[in-house]
Formats: sequence, C-alpha cells, structure tokens
Amino acid sequence: MPPILLVHGSCHGAWCWRDTLPYLEGATAIDLPGHGQDHTPIAQITLDLYVEAILDAITRPTVLVGHSMAGYPITAAALRAPDKIARLVYVCAYVPLAGLSLVDMRRAGPRQPLLDAIDTSADRQSFSFRTDKVAEKLYHDCLPETVAYAQAHLGSQAIKPQRTAIENVDMSIPKRYVICEDDRAIPPEYQVTMSQGWADIRHLASSHSPFFSQPQALAKAIL
Repeated sequence: MPPILLVHGSCHGAWCWRDTLPYLEGATAIDLPGHGQDHTPIAQITLDLYVEAILDAITRPTVLVGHSMAGYPITAAALRAPDKIARLVYVCAYVPLAGLSLVDMRRAGPRQPLLDAIDTSADRQSFSFRTDKVAEKLYHDCLPETVAYAQAHLGSQAIKPQRTAIENVDMSIPKRYVICEDDRAIPPEYQVTMSQGWADIRHLASSHSPFFSQPQALAKAIL
C-alpha cells in the first residue's frame, strides 16, 4: 500500500483529519500555506505554492486525498509530478475542468449554498466562514463538541488560488471520487456531474465533513 497524504479544504488545516488519521495507518496530513500552523501571508499564497507544499511532502508514489477545494491543488500536483502520485482521491471535492478556476466551477454549479455563509475581507484577498452559519453548512451531522473544535480552528482562505485555472487536466493517474450525499456546501448532484463516467466512485451519507462525522467509513472509502 502506498503512503497516503491528506489535503484539507478551504479555511481548514491538517487538524480536520484528526478523527480519520487513526483509521489510516501511516497516513499524514499537511497544512497548506496560510492554513493551520503555516503562517504564510495571504497576499503570497498561490495555487503553485499549494502544489509545492504538497510535492515537498511526498518522497515516493503516494495516494493524494483532497477535500473540497483541495481537488484543485492535488490535480495540479499530479500534473506537475505524475511519477510521485499513485492515485488521486477526491472527497466531495472540485474536479478541475480545463481552463476553469475553482471560482468559475462554483458559479457553474446548480446551486450556491455557501453564498450566505461566507464573509469576504475588505481587501478582497480572502474569505472566512460565518460563525452563525458554519455548523449547518459544514458540520450538521457532527457532534456539538466536534463543531466547537472546528469553529475554534477555522481560519481565512486566500482567494487567489481559487481564481487560478488549470489549463490542461489530461492525465492517466487513477482517480476515485467520494460523493457525500448530504452535503450542504457542494451540491451532491454537482459531485455526481463532476465524477460522471468514473468507474471508481464511493458514496457516504454524510455532510461536507465526513472526516468528523464518519471517519471510519471515510477511511474505508479512501482505502
């Protein structure tokens, strides 16, 4: 079994994999630049910087697991260094389309459930989740103490990486998609669209945060 590297989504950090890591022997999780314990200034954060952080954490062919927005950096990492990637696993994540940024893809979705849950900074360089909305949007099937833990750790999300398109998405690396059927952040029907035609799909009756609500089932879906 190749090693597994877990990559978090918007406003999160390696901390969000706390409950899943015990079920994935030998797996590791990283903080992308500007997240968790990494204090890279928002203005310096780019999609390329995310990719560099991922590839720097890999020493041999690895299963890359990306949650939500991390679908973009794990794809870009695989395109840049395909020899380092054994498989890509998208957990209710955006699957890039050629020439479209994550912002473009979000706008192209069938619904925009997070519009009322996000506050954009005055300089328009970052956004954060509203504390009065985050539980119902991201963690509605999680324990109250888990929600409190997440709220205490959420940070800001640089917008620049999400405005960056990937021009070429052609690759032969195996891919898996984990559809979260009770997701209130990325519509489940959009997850079905993004993974249309894939042979390797798993389903979880989960919110947008299966790493907290169903960690053992998520680990099984990854494995």
